[in-house]
Amino acid sequence: METVGEAVAEVILTLVACVLLACLALIAYLSWSFSPRLTVAGAGLLSLFLAHGAWRVFRDPMKGRRRRGLAAVTTAGFTLTAATGVFLFFYGTGCGCL
Repeated sequence: METVGEAVAEVILTLVACVLLACLALIAYLSWSFSPRLTVAGAGLLSLFLAHGAWRVFRDPMKGRRRRGLAAVTTAGFTLTAATGVFLFFYGTGCGCL
């Protein structure tokens, strides 16, 4: 029973990864067909947002300081994006849609 449960979970996670990849590709296609300039500008702003989050995650924290405001948002955004990237790396590679 445990092996069947693992196989079903693997299929579900692979299906979710395929749907997520398809949605990301559709968003990129639609935004590029709407306005290439806004797509590039949005990608640049998203890159700055994620770079700030990565910088806040990997730099040495000051004693007694907590992340607040924009730093907390960018850190959470970077963490979520990194976790999604790892998920897609492991389960998206098994997707037959690529």
